[in-house]
Amino acid sequence: MGKIILTGDRPTGKLHIGHYVGSLRRRVELQNSGEFDDIYIMIADAQALTDNSENPEKVRQNIIEVALDYLSIGLDPEKSTMFIQSQIPQLTELSFYYMNLVTVARLQRNPTVKSEIAMRNFETSIPVGFFTYPISQAADITAFKANMVPVGEDQEPMLEQTREIVRKFNTVYGEALVEPEIMLPENKACLRLPGTDGKAKMSKSLGNCIYLSDTEEDVKKKVMSMYTDPNHLQVSDPGQIEGNTVFTYLDAFCKDDDFEKYLPEYKNLDELKDHYRRGGLGDVKVKRFLNSILQAELGPIRDRRKEYEANIPYVYKVLKEGSERAEAVAAQTLKEVKEAMKINYFDDVDLIAAQAEKYKSQE
Repeated sequence: MGKIILTGDRPTGKLHIGHYVGSLRRRVELQNSGEFDDIYIMIADAQALTDNSENPEKVRQNIIEVALDYLSIGLDPEKSTMFIQSQIPQLTELSFYYMNLVTVARLQRNPTVKSEIAMRNFETSIPVGFFTYPISQAADITAFKANMVPVGEDQEPMLEQTREIVRKFNTVYGEALVEPEIMLPENKACLRLPGTDGKAKMSKSLGNCIYLSDTEEDVKKKVMSMYTDPNHLQVSDPGQIEGNTVFTYLDAFCKDDDFEKYLPEYKNLDELKDHYRRGGLGDVKVKRFLNSILQAELGPIRDRRKEYEANIPYVYKVLKEGSERAEAVAAQTLKEVKEAMKINYFDDVDLIAAQAEKYKSQE
């Protein structure tokens, strides 16, 4: 069995730097490492519809936004298969079979599902599709026999649900599915980047995101208004690093050679933090340093995005061809699943022959 990755995003908006440090940047590194046999990157539109069923146009329009973000960060359709979830009908059929392997009580205990339901205020009006999306996610992963899934730590309960489904299926029907492992970001600051306002989660509705597609001016404006230490009123005041959004972003993005380029009076981030804690270092200076780092990171991404925006038919061609490749793989997995479940009636020549012999002997 080769090394296979499956990952993706819901097309509910443009992707932001939280997505970038949490998974997107790592995907490009993994893609270019040459260590993996196949990499599948899914635009999860069917999953997005589970809580956007009355606004399908939002999902439809954001598919191209996500695809543009994918290509602009450096994902290569020659190395990674990018596809649209709804264009792979085998995923729906796999989900239907997996539903018999999971109880309602187990889904209700899933911490990720519980928190998502609370966040959306669904309470007792939970769409069934949304409630069962851990099962759909298991279908996505197993359809491509992915054994590595790069996600944030908040998705760990979801992946555990997939593993449970795989174990149950293989126990009942025989070894047909592959059990995946989670691949967490190596940089702890990248596990969950806070919003620019210091809130725990970046959210389009909260207006606290820096998008990959933001202009240079927008990025600067958002950085310079970023939440820091509310008690650091004067430059001379000692400052707190913990909970300070600017330093959290520096933990995620900063490298030692950035100091040589943009802030040569310091050798590394530890020195900068020590000075801030002692006092005598203003927030504006630190924010300007962060802005320089982010502009250097996001500038090439913006430039590539403009090139792809000028050739939208090519972007759709990438998604169409990727979806066709993905469907062929998912179809083979579904064939094996149905064979294991013994519901491949028309392909089972032994069954047909045995039934024919059975009724022939009764004559």
